[in-house]
Amino acid sequence: MHEILLIATVGLLVGIMVGLTGVGGGALLVPILVVLMHVSPMTAVGTGALFIAATKVGAAWSYYRQGHVEMRLVGRMALGSVPGALLGIGGLFVLRAHLGNNVNEVLKVMIGVLLIATPTIALLKNYMERKRQVSLRDRLPAYITAANGAVMVGFVGGCLVGMTSMGSGSIIMTLLLLFYSRPVATLIGTDITHAAILAAVAGAGHLVLGTVDFRLLAALLLGSIPGAWFAAHMATSVHTVWLRRMLFSVLVVTGLSMF
Repeated sequence: MHEILLIATVGLLVGIMVGLTGVGGGALLVPILVVLMHVSPMTAVGTGALFIAATKVGAAWSYYRQGHVEMRLVGRMALGSVPGALLGIGGLFVLRAHLGNNVNEVLKVMIGVLLIATPTIALLKNYMERKRQVSLRDRLPAYITAANGAVMVGFVGGCLVGMTSMGSGSIIMTLLLLFYSRPVATLIGTDITHAAILAAVAGAGHLVLGTVDFRLLAALLLGSIPGAWFAAHMATSVHTVWLRRMLFSVLVVTGLSMF
């Protein structure tokens, strides 16, 4: 019983971070599972994908009801992210076939690199939020349109999520800020909605691989779903800068511990 309560508390905290900032689903959960709860990286990635999908559905619905989701952009990103996620999962399958259990060590290094890179990406995102003058897409060649740019953004995020369950928040959100001139609240809501779809596809792939721990998943969702739903309602009235700084500091330390 105590173990279930502990896991549910972890889910609650991660859910609150997701609802407030759109960041921290896989990037926060996966290292907690690997470093603190000693879950194998493969299981952490597989369980994390379905966790992200279920957690972000409630937050996405809340943003949608507030008019902060651009469904056309979500659809365009999904055109790239769905095949990207399947490609990432296929890569894991090949690695596991060749390396056996040693694939967990490879995954730890990949996760560590992404955790350390996330704060750098966040700094770039914050810079773009402050600048918000001309989007990068306006400076690119004409053949890179809003449509195919969104597909490319989705593909990059899909590959990362398929292999690590990370990147659906921080990395895709940064790419959206670079490429599109939209209100930040709309980009967050659009990112969360797309992440729910992407993570569901990745989670289905991990179900096929057999890398999902359903008992662990159920306990995590017990806390994360209400946490994300409540936080999404409060997101527009809560100052989240200090939360992001604390989160990214923890991610750097955790990433270094993966090596």
